[in-house]
Amino acid sequence: MAGRPGMAGTRGDPVTESQAGRSPDGADPGAALLRLVEVMDTLRVNCPWDARQTHQSLAPYLLEECYEALEALEGGDESALRDELGDVLLQVVFHARVAAERTDGTGFDIDDVATGIVEKLVRRHPHVFGDVHVSGPEDVKRNWDAIKAAERGGRGGALPAALGSVPFGQPALSLAAQLQRRAERAGVPAELADLPVGPGARGPVSAAGDGQAPDGAAHDGQGPDGVSEIGAALFSLVAQARAVGLDPELELRAAARSYRDRVRRWAEEQNGDPA
Repeated sequence: MAGRPGMAGTRGDPVTESQAGRSPDGADPGAALLRLVEVMDTLRVNCPWDARQTHQSLAPYLLEECYEALEALEGGDESALRDELGDVLLQVVFHARVAAERTDGTGFDIDDVATGIVEKLVRRHPHVFGDVHVSGPEDVKRNWDAIKAAERGGRGGALPAALGSVPFGQPALSLAAQLQRRAERAGVPAELADLPVGPGARGPVSAAGDGQAPDGAAHDGQGPDGVSEIGAALFSLVAQARAVGLDPELELRAAARSYRDRVRRWAEEQNGDPA
């Protein structure tokens, strides 16, 4: 953002390698974040690779770093989690730096990003920063949802406001769970999650993964909303998982890790790689 103190080219001397990892003793919490912003500013000006990046070119890294942080968390590796969270934080700072360079009136910088989330947290915690009384976590969650819905207003068309903001770019299990969770809070009838399957809906594919339907089963995608029996069953399983307090995405990830470990043990018993 032009004129903001601290942007490369306006800050003074660039950050050197010897300075990059330093944080003064006794510094206030968050001082290292300012150093990160300074380092990013310097890289954006002086590194050919960093200088050419865009929101679009950085998008895969944002997703990748989030998954790596999740893997470290699931593995219980606290040191790796710290490192991976740093990589996620870098992506936030990097995207803000790219946005700060826009001159069409849509730009924002890292201060705008931080200010936005601070204002949101204060606004959605009136029991902490205001005079609202709550009796427990459930009241906090209800207040949060009500305030969020009021903020979003009519966005999302005919959908309840809570559903209109669900990002469809996320993994399918997480997407289904979030849709169901938001719908439940909005008072949507639970039976709407029982998806209809018609005679022309997609049939099962072969285990070989060749995209062919076994025994000539229908695979034309026609039918009520184009939903297959497998798709409807998976959506129902998500609802079942939620009903017993489980996160379907995490449960399937746990099953995938278990399968990976079983294959690894099998490979060790065979004295070689399965491939």
